[in-house]
Amino acid sequence: MIEASSSPTDGPVLPPVAPGAGRFADNIVHFSRAIRRAGLKIGPGAVIDAIEAAEAIGVGSRDEFHTALSATLVKRHEDMAVFDEVFDIFWRPRDFEGKLIQMLSRMTPDLGEKQKPRPAQARATDALYAERPEQTRERQEIEIDSRFSVSEREIFRQMDFAQMSASELREARAALAKLMLPMDEVLTRRYEPSKRPARFDARATLRAAMRTGGDLMLPKWRKRRRVQPPLVVLADISGSMSQYSRIFLHFMHVLTERRKRVHTFVFGTQLTNVTRAMRHRDPDEAVALCLGSVKDWSGGTRIGETLKEFNRRWARRVLGQGATVLLITDGLERDDATLLAEETDRLHRSCRRLIWLNPLLRFEGFEARARGVIAMAAHVDELRAVHNLDAIGDLARALSGAPSRDADPRRYLSTRRKD
Repeated sequence: MIEASSSPTDGPVLPPVAPGAGRFADNIVHFSRAIRRAGLKIGPGAVIDAIEAAEAIGVGSRDEFHTALSATLVKRHEDMAVFDEVFDIFWRPRDFEGKLIQMLSRMTPDLGEKQKPRPAQARATDALYAERPEQTRERQEIEIDSRFSVSEREIFRQMDFAQMSASELREARAALAKLMLPMDEVLTRRYEPSKRPARFDARATLRAAMRTGGDLMLPKWRKRRRVQPPLVVLADISGSMSQYSRIFLHFMHVLTERRKRVHTFVFGTQLTNVTRAMRHRDPDEAVALCLGSVKDWSGGTRIGETLKEFNRRWARRVLGQGATVLLITDGLERDDATLLAEETDRLHRSCRRLIWLNPLLRFEGFEARARGVIAMAAHVDELRAVHNLDAIGDLARALSGAPSRDADPRRYLSTRRKD
């Protein structure tokens, strides 16, 4: 026997089922709405195919029923994890004996090993239980006065990531997914055909003339090709940055999904290349793969040694064609500051633009007093805050334009000299 959730949600309107068929078709419609809220892109046609497939095979086996729905509703391989999580929660068996035993054994200590949350578990739970009647009423009361909703939205965008709750962090990740990323371009040495008179292309002109036997010779033009420069992200995942590390990973996933040639590295006591993990389409799965490949999460930090390893092993591979580097760290270095200054200077001379994103700038009256901050600030182009949504939005706009005076790191050094 299979039990389905009956939470009313929006979705495709299907014709009423035949008498005697029960609410089986309606349950499949509710299930399709749930997986749509979880991120799967399906239309009404796929829902009708799922109902017909379920009627064709019957409901004798749970595995066959799962296969029929997945074959009609899942269009991408990376969506299978989300589908499995929603299926397990939505189509639960009527285990009355198990529920009774669970109720009677609440005082028994749980000695079993706790399982780690799966990548798509949070999205599946939110899709099924996010829109309850109590929450719907609160949402309607808030939306009556648009003035308060705008004010709350502004406060939310200015809220520090470290002070957000779990639900607010989910909203922040959704806002990052909708972020308008920059379309910055640089001129390359290569050329491409142009319809407007720019630079005469003799080879293309002769090739076109040979098609007519030389009777007609029209000039062809070419111009310098414009491409998006590579974007390299170096993110600190040490203990002092642990409150921001996860939200930074989601920001990196958005960058990787929207831009070409994005290379992502994380570092604590050692450097780890997580570019391949960030290329996964599902954000939760990408973060889970990244966490699995990192061995020094929330540990110590050695910024100077990490930058030295990056400059020696990876700089020539990823810092070509005017690359932009985003260095995300608080600059609290425990090792020698001389090595940190040398490697930061070397990194600065190897890229077109070096932007330092420091969450410590969230404090008013920030001053460059730490040795690591002083050593790094002298060799970066910009020093920006990255502690809330407004700061990340300012960064996205700044990547498309010229460096701003408001982000000039020399103003913090000048304050230090006055002291």
